[in-house]
Amino acid sequence: MIDPIAIAIGPLKIHWYGIIMGLAFFLGTYLARHNSKRSGIDPDHVLNMVVWIIPAAIICARLYYVIFEWDQYKGNLMDIIAVWKGGLAIHGGLIGGVLAGSWYIRKHNLPFLKLADVMMPSVILGQAIGRWGNFINQEAHGGPATAEFMAKFPAFIRDQMYIGGQYYHPTFLYESLWNLVVFGILLLMLYRFKKFDGQILFSYMILYSIGRFFIEGMRTDSLLIADTLRVAQLVSLSLIAIGLILFLVFARKGKQSRESHNTAE
Repeated sequence: MIDPIAIAIGPLKIHWYGIIMGLAFFLGTYLARHNSKRSGIDPDHVLNMVVWIIPAAIICARLYYVIFEWDQYKGNLMDIIAVWKGGLAIHGGLIGGVLAGSWYIRKHNLPFLKLADVMMPSVILGQAIGRWGNFINQEAHGGPATAEFMAKFPAFIRDQMYIGGQYYHPTFLYESLWNLVVFGILLLMLYRFKKFDGQILFSYMILYSIGRFFIEGMRTDSLLIADTLRVAQLVSLSLIAIGLILFLVFARKGKQSRESHNTAE
């Protein structure tokens, strides 16, 4: 088992979870600044946005999780701030990030969809990296797995997924790999095949949610409504539907705009 504490200096303890999340935010910010230059957006706006987005995303991700797991926290309120132990819900983080980003964009009169397209590859990259924090904390795993099945994985993953005398599916890994695939698709769209503003954002909503829906069905720690409905699956289905509708609507508008422009020429 990997020690969740990476560095301990007296009472100061630095957890692997925090290091991994920090790396995710750093790489995501660097990439977003790079993509903003390619898109003709001042990269300083990205950096300024991130100053607001990161704390908002962390706070909302934690509150989202705590709300659905209130019975676990109501007896010890101090545990609510112990984010290094895990318990950050991605959908909550997305809500916080969107709210903070939208506030900044509106304040500075920036193009929302164009800037969102710049940011989404960074978001999915951060999610792919962040899942390894779940790995360290032995959370977000799936149901029991056989030793024969787990033998297919590297020893460090296999050993970390051996919990309480039982192997468990490394669903953190499944989602991380899916997110990397989506990351590659979004970058390809942004660099080569972008036809309209919002294309990368709506594609993110669809592609990430498809993977999350199926992987969530394998997990043993899903947030539930009425003890039966998996919250993440309901949110994923909603995002897929909304993303598809918006993609088709804006794709049609973009096509009409290009045709009108070509006719005028």
